[in-house]
Amino acid sequence: MRFPVSSVALVVSVLASFSALAQQASLRGRVREADTGRPVAGCEVYVRGSRQIARTDSAGLFTIARLSAGRQQLQFSSIGHEPFKTEVEAPTDGLVLDFTLTRRERQLKEVVVAAPATRFGPQHLREVEGTAIFAAKKSDVIVPDNLVANLATNNARQVYARVAGLNIWENDQGGLQLSIGGRGLDPNRTSNFNVRQNNYDISADALGYPESYYTPPIEAIRRIQLVRGAASLQYGTQFGGLLNFELRAPEPDKTVSVVSRQTAGSYGFFNSFNSVSGTIKRLSYYTFAQYKRGDGWRPNSHFDSKTAYADVRYQFTESFKVGAQITHLDYLAQQPGGLSDAQYAADARQSNRERNWFAVDWNLFNASADWKLSPQANLNVLAFGLRATRKSLGFRPNQVALPDDDSYLRDLITGDFRNYGVEARYLSRYALGQKTGVLLLGTRYYHGYNHSIQGFGPKGRGADFHFVGPEGVTFTNSFSDFEFPNQNVAVFAENIFYLSDKVSVTPGVRYEYIRTTSRGSYGNVIRDNAGNIDAIRQTEEQRLSPRGFVLGGIGLSYKPVETRELYGNISQNYRSITFSDMRIANPSAVIDPNLQDERGFTADLGLRGEQGQWLTYDVSLFALQYGNRIGEVQTYDALERVLRRRGNIGRALILGVESYAEVDLLRAGRPAAEPGRWSLAVLGNLALTRGRYTQSEIPGVTGKQVEFVPAVNLKAGARAGYGPFKGSVQITHLSKQYSDATNAELGGISAVIGPIPAYSVLDVSASWERRWLKLEGSINNLASTIYFTRRATGYPGPGILPGDGRSFFLTVAVKW
Repeated sequence: MRFPVSSVALVVSVLASFSALAQQASLRGRVREADTGRPVAGCEVYVRGSRQIARTDSAGLFTIARLSAGRQQLQFSSIGHEPFKTEVEAPTDGLVLDFTLTRRERQLKEVVVAAPATRFGPQHLREVEGTAIFAAKKSDVIVPDNLVANLATNNARQVYARVAGLNIWENDQGGLQLSIGGRGLDPNRTSNFNVRQNNYDISADALGYPESYYTPPIEAIRRIQLVRGAASLQYGTQFGGLLNFELRAPEPDKTVSVVSRQTAGSYGFFNSFNSVSGTIKRLSYYTFAQYKRGDGWRPNSHFDSKTAYADVRYQFTESFKVGAQITHLDYLAQQPGGLSDAQYAADARQSNRERNWFAVDWNLFNASADWKLSPQANLNVLAFGLRATRKSLGFRPNQVALPDDDSYLRDLITGDFRNYGVEARYLSRYALGQKTGVLLLGTRYYHGYNHSIQGFGPKGRGADFHFVGPEGVTFTNSFSDFEFPNQNVAVFAENIFYLSDKVSVTPGVRYEYIRTTSRGSYGNVIRDNAGNIDAIRQTEEQRLSPRGFVLGGIGLSYKPVETRELYGNISQNYRSITFSDMRIANPSAVIDPNLQDERGFTADLGLRGEQGQWLTYDVSLFALQYGNRIGEVQTYDALERVLRRRGNIGRALILGVESYAEVDLLRAGRPAAEPGRWSLAVLGNLALTRGRYTQSEIPGVTGKQVEFVPAVNLKAGARAGYGPFKGSVQITHLSKQYSDATNAELGGISAVIGPIPAYSVLDVSASWERRWLKLEGSINNLASTIYFTRRATGYPGPGILPGDGRSFFLTVAVKW
């Protein structure tokens, strides 16, 4: 009797599967300390070549099931112990194998490090970190300690040089505010990202006013984590994704550790950063204080800033710890105002605004608890709050070239923010058939409150933030007083399914309930042709907008080898309208009162990895689909003056490629060579982006380029070193982009509309370090390029805001 070939193949496959199952074994072990013999709890045991990870329990025991028969390599990792590798022969016939780890308590002699102390190439987040899942997501990790850059000024152009596609607005010399976007997102105060510090919110109001007036000092940051749009399922629904500042942790091996960094620079710049850290038995602490001042490249640009932070943690048991953090920031900045196109062309350094001021008082609070419920399960709970104010005062007419002769009242806007929230996350590793799965469950409650008042400020020149009555006012015409209480409840879940040792799928879902409220009044001063007051009109207004919705997403990861990964994901995004934006009157802009929420999705497909020790890379394609995209179009007032109208422009599609690569030139020809005292690496970061409006009811918009989308975004540079000396050079180039949806070429007297021309900026930095002393120097904008990155509608404009010219900085740092 003859059987079909396909039947024979099926039988062989089934027999092979039973044979493989028969050869699988189970491994049990116990991990102890070498000196004391005490069990080591929470030790991770990893089977090399697979995704199997076990953790020891309180008795130091672990079990690895479904282990292939034969010789296996095990790796042991535990906090406070030296890493350990060994080989075992499976099966072990029911035996409990004993393993020992050595504590890290050796007194090391002084050594000279010949290789660069920095990790080569870019980094991205692991599949699972803490109680978060980042599998198959486009992510970047920035480690400031690995940079040769100007850290004292929070120079975003240098700090974020390894993140492809970011569009950075430059507002001030001191880096007081961070404004980054990308993929067509408005960079203004990073409002399209969910911005966090140590995993809790730091923006003014995550729902109603998602702008970040506080940016942690780069000198205090351990890592910056940036996850693109797929972060919407875990961290809020924004199109930009997650931006998390992970501050430095307490020093675990010292009772007291002190760091002091003093920086002086051009135009009166001075920065003093000082921190103290340590661990005393179960109690650990980290605190810093920073003072920063400067006069700025342009006149009327003085700023004075103070930041303080304290972090206290207590380890009750091996499986339970708590912590509390408090942050304070206050600064006062004089703002030189914007320029018209003609003013910018004549002299980009000029300023005709001496009475414009901006003040911030920011206070953040956080308490956290972490439980290791079992070797496979962790629970994290965060409670956080914000108490803050922002105040802006100035003369900001639509005609930016109009001189300020002190006879006009100034526009005064104040914002009072009182927010609090709780977020809980549960992460568990579990057995699923012959594989291991990872489940994340989370929930969040958030209450935001914003009290915004706009009115008339005094005529003087100083930073006098008090309101005056409307009687007899000159020039200023609008006022308002609104409260914006908001509530948000969310639940979310993600799960990693390992289909094989090389393939994983990560689906996720998030449910959001948002309740946005607006109540208050607004008014206008009506004048006759001679400028005299005819009437003052005031209107009461109240709005309530509750809505609930579900977002979904899925990611796929394929790792043919450990050093290479093909990843892809698609996730839905959502951004609610901000009632506070709708009720701020601006002489250079008008707001559509019928604004609707934005909806869409983000998709990524990329390849990342490394080749030997000489090449590391991350290349990806992305697509971002907007529905009801909020943007700006050019319009005119009754006097035919150019204005910017903000509203729902239509549907937009943004496509692009984002790439990063870094090559160690000294190892490229001999990958196996040991590192020497010399180091030389080059990096390239290129994003090519195309954004177009595909549908719009506004004439002249369909087919136009989406604003804030430079077709070419390039950052390239080199890093070299010899022993303790290191140096870097970097060039940043962005091609032409537009500030409104109609792609208007002429800005008129307000200069808020028009193109942002292509620009290139060159930066150089150097450092020297030995034992407890480090010296750093940098020159920003070495070629003294005249350029600008934004046209502002309101503060700190309106008008063109020029970038800074050439400036020098020197830092002396000590650590003991």
